Amino acid sequence: MAGLEKIDAAIEQLNQRLKASRLGLAVERRGDRLGLRGTLPPRPGSDRSRPHQQRLPLGLPATQAGLKQIEQEAKVIAGQLIQGNFNWDNYLGEPELVPGVAIPLGDRITQFHHHLCSQSGTDWAARASLKTTWDKAYAPYFNKLQAHTIAHPHQSLGQAIIATLSTLPAQSRSRQVGSTALKAFAAFHQIDLPRAIDSLGSSYGQSHTQRRDLPTDDDILTWYDRIPNSAWRSVYGLMATYGLRNHEVFFCDLANLGQPLAEDRITVLETTKTGLHDVWPFYPEWVDRFCLRQLDLPALNTDLHTTTLQRIGQQVSIQFKRYDIPFSPYDLRHAWAVRTIHFGLPDTVAARMMGHSVAIHTHTYHRWITLRDQRQAVQSALADHAWQAPL
Repeated sequence: MAGLEKIDAAIEQLNQRLKASRLGLAVERRGDRLGLRGTLPPRPGSDRSRPHQQRLPLGLPATQAGLKQIEQEAKVIAGQLIQGNFNWDNYLGEPELVPGVAIPLGDRITQFHHHLCSQSGTDWAARASLKTTWDKAYAPYFNKLQAHTIAHPHQSLGQAIIATLSTLPAQSRSRQVGSTALKAFAAFHQIDLPRAIDSLGSSYGQSHTQRRDLPTDDDILTWYDRIPNSAWRSVYGLMATYGLRNHEVFFCDLANLGQPLAEDRITVLETTKTGLHDVWPFYPEWVDRFCLRQLDLPALNTDLHTTTLQRIGQQVSIQFKRYDIPFSPYDLRHAWAVRTIHFGLPDTVAARMMGHSVAIHTHTYHRWITLRDQRQAVQSALADHAWQAPL
């Protein structure tokens, strides 16, 4: 990893020089190869008519010698662009990854892991979150991929990726997460994948969410009162009122809850999975019903130098099972989301408060959003109806 960090630091310095020289090109490392990125004329056969941002695969090794060579190439190509005599035919020869075909799969996975680590910066909380994501959402699927390639050594890596995903249950979250992980890996190493991969992980979500039996508001109140431990009642109340993820309960700024004239807004801190965002209560009355102004949270280890967000979240799930609560912690979060839909809260606002994208929000809660929109349209049409039906 130290070698890659040294190369990446040298690439950053080189790009600063290229930018200062106004060459309009930047160097990037993809796996163990170097290439350029910049505004280039359309490739042969492209349906684009004007120059646009593209990659130029030079296939140079990610070494100090390769950096020296690509800096010279950048100057030559920049001159060609200025003079208008740049020709794609000079650069579209052998595929970029031919020299790297023999790289062992384990090394490729390590390179991809280092690439992801470099995206987190130096913030320790971000690194802790990334470790949780890698352990839970990436490593299991790379283990399956490695096992498959050992059993089928003559398959191409692209075929092995498709075959690995096909072994996961259809319309499952594991297939969706595995598809995301392995597609990112393939993109990083520029591995061509059949279009079939787009359909492998796309069917999970909507149908499963629609079939989820969410607790009613009365159910939520009943089971709150049945939790004998006041600290875990506080956890339960916060999740029900604010739609928090398991671990987010322990990484919130709750100062507003102690102010009598405040709006009862809480702030989920940057150390969480999705970063800083504000959340309002739905229902506001539950702040007092669940005694959230006098919180008594469990004394868990929240030092992300020694634990992970995943482990903290697991402690919440364990307590739900301990108290025989008939629904999961995430069901409280889903119930909160559906509640905001019934209240008519804009999807963009609800998505922001849940710490995810609008696309994920509308996909996950498609059924309830559709019903809300249809109900509003029907009510509007009836309100505008001037005549009455015959009796």
